[in-house]
Amino acid sequence: MIRILHRWPGLLALALVTILSLSGAALSVFPAVERITAPQVETGLTVATLADRIQVVYPGVEQIRRSPSGRITAYWFDQGAPGAAVIDPATGAGVASADPNQALRWLTNFHRSLFLGDGGRIAMAAGAAAMLVLSLSGAMLVARRAGGWRHWFASLRGPFAGRLHVEIARIAVIGLVLSSTTALWMTASTFDLLPDGSVLPADPTEVSGEIGFALDQMATLLQAPVAELRELSFPYPGDATDVFTLKTDRGTGYLDQGTGALVAWADLTGWERVSETIYMLHTGQGAATLGLVLGMMALGVPAMGVTGVLIWLAGRRGRPRIRGNQPAGRAETIILVGSEGGSTWGFAATLHAALTAAGQGVHVGPMSGFAPERYARAERIILLAATYGDGAAPSSAKGFLDRLNASAPVPDIQMAVLGFGDRSFPAYCAFANAVAAAAQAKGWAELMPLDTIDRQSPQDFARWGRALGEALSISLELFHQPVSPRTETLTLVSRRNYGAEMQAGAAILRFALPRATPWQRLTGTGFARFQAGDLIGVLPQGSPVPRLYSLASGRRDGFVEIVVRKHPGGLASGQLTALEPGDTVRAFLRRNPGFHAGRGRTPLILIGAGTGIGPLAGFIRGNARHRPVHLFFGMRHADSDFFYGEEMAGWQAEGRLTRLVTAVSRGTLPHYVQDALRGEATEVARLLRNGARVMVCGGRDMAMGVTDALAEILSPFGLTPAVLKAEGRYVEDVY
Repeated sequence: MIRILHRWPGLLALALVTILSLSGAALSVFPAVERITAPQVETGLTVATLADRIQVVYPGVEQIRRSPSGRITAYWFDQGAPGAAVIDPATGAGVASADPNQALRWLTNFHRSLFLGDGGRIAMAAGAAAMLVLSLSGAMLVARRAGGWRHWFASLRGPFAGRLHVEIARIAVIGLVLSSTTALWMTASTFDLLPDGSVLPADPTEVSGEIGFALDQMATLLQAPVAELRELSFPYPGDATDVFTLKTDRGTGYLDQGTGALVAWADLTGWERVSETIYMLHTGQGAATLGLVLGMMALGVPAMGVTGVLIWLAGRRGRPRIRGNQPAGRAETIILVGSEGGSTWGFAATLHAALTAAGQGVHVGPMSGFAPERYARAERIILLAATYGDGAAPSSAKGFLDRLNASAPVPDIQMAVLGFGDRSFPAYCAFANAVAAAAQAKGWAELMPLDTIDRQSPQDFARWGRALGEALSISLELFHQPVSPRTETLTLVSRRNYGAEMQAGAAILRFALPRATPWQRLTGTGFARFQAGDLIGVLPQGSPVPRLYSLASGRRDGFVEIVVRKHPGGLASGQLTALEPGDTVRAFLRRNPGFHAGRGRTPLILIGAGTGIGPLAGFIRGNARHRPVHLFFGMRHADSDFFYGEEMAGWQAEGRLTRLVTAVSRGTLPHYVQDALRGEATEVARLLRNGARVMVCGGRDMAMGVTDALAEILSPFGLTPAVLKAEGRYVEDVY
């Protein structure tokens, strides 16, 4: 429901909200400019002194006004001709024209009504209402994605558009709520939907009938500082019954022009103060700095609009359309999906279709939207949970465990957990295991024991579906056809052979960079934007399941490069290592933001073995800023397995690589990369104690050996690899 409230007002009112924000941001500059350019009063200057100075220069002065910025403007008649000027309060003389700023007037009318009168005002009010709904619903979605309000500024992962959208929202949401709320208040006031609340002093019943009392002798004006002045109106010349009208920040009063006495006064009401505060908050008049801050926040709206559309389009591509998806409050079966790349949603669609065909009312949604209080008719909850990285929750399940732990089990609702993962990874279905354990600890009734799906296996899914059917006493057959990702053709331009006796047991494969369409450049899809450490999925002939390889290059390098070793019986590796220049392969790009070097100056300790050197070499190649980089590289044979050996010396000479330490495991004295770490224990410990970041890429056994070695090295200093991982200073890409 929150996503719907956020999505559709944003899409429908995008143009209107963008106009509001851009024109509002432009208007926010004027109060600051006026504050800077207007002559300011000296400390302690009274209205009496100011009025006397102006009257000396302009004997026919009729009115003196002070704007919230401090600018003093005087209006007068001289021989029947009106005049006006911005006043220097130190002399009382005019220093600039008082004519309205035409650009300000144009922008103000455009911002308020689009030059369409009352109809335009109503339209802009609708835009402000849409912005308020977007801001409040967006704040709730940010908190949900971050894992709760306490984690508002938690680090994010995922596609660039999504991260940028949230980062801007985190900062701008307070300003947008304030601006939209005050805009609605002002519109309601314009259409007299709010009480006026102002109180004027009672008309004076008796005045002295005299004129000419000196301004600089009037007690009330002597006690009123110019800093509080709003307006001083002079009596009509020759009319002894007229009075001075003084308006200040405290209220309004009338002064006898013959005696200077205060004959009537009315304080500002509480309602007037509230209305004026709201006007100040919305326009920045009287709070120029705040206005600029709100204007800068408003500039985030167009960026959030563009990124929001990109997120919406990506969501439509990543999630299959589920026909007949029931509202959560009317469904008997709730299917919640935790997915990073989107493939698990396809399994959810297959399950939804089968259960619907069996007569069930089914709702499918993200695990991040878990809300038992909404499931009024639910009898069961089925969780399809993929695992991200080293056992973390995927993007659409962010914050699920916190909400599960905070919820009270519903006795009539059973729960089943199905994990999705790859058995070759050490953290196979770790998130699903954590979900199942948390559900059991909270006392949720178990519909089925935890089960897992390896490498998106349709056979595993069909087997689990039959077991689910038995649990529900229905016949259930799940025929899932994985949706192949959209691929592009990569053409091999060069290869360098490595491996035993250089017989192409392994190779560095360099492909031409595919040409990106304008749409891909805008959205960052395809190969339009990538970094070393991202992944490409290669679809081998004869299999619908892609194989993932870490990229050793970034978009700026101008090519796509991977390091591949041929594995016995390996379908993808066999086909890749058989490629010759000019041959092609179908592949797609997958982001891997958790394994990027970043742009900081923090030293890097890169640790890899074999083909794990790929992304690490990419980090070094892209280190144009000469960040300190220490590489520990393990290989089988120094003469045939030293990937990028030809470039290493050049990278060191250019300052891209600070230090290289190698380990050869198939020599006369086997030496592994973890042994190399122990041999450099003092330097490794020094770097880590000073904030260095560790990045490990390679086989699972190697990664475990590296963890053990670092644990030994850090033990005397009270540090552990687990602590480094928690701090984001130890990341792995293992296979």
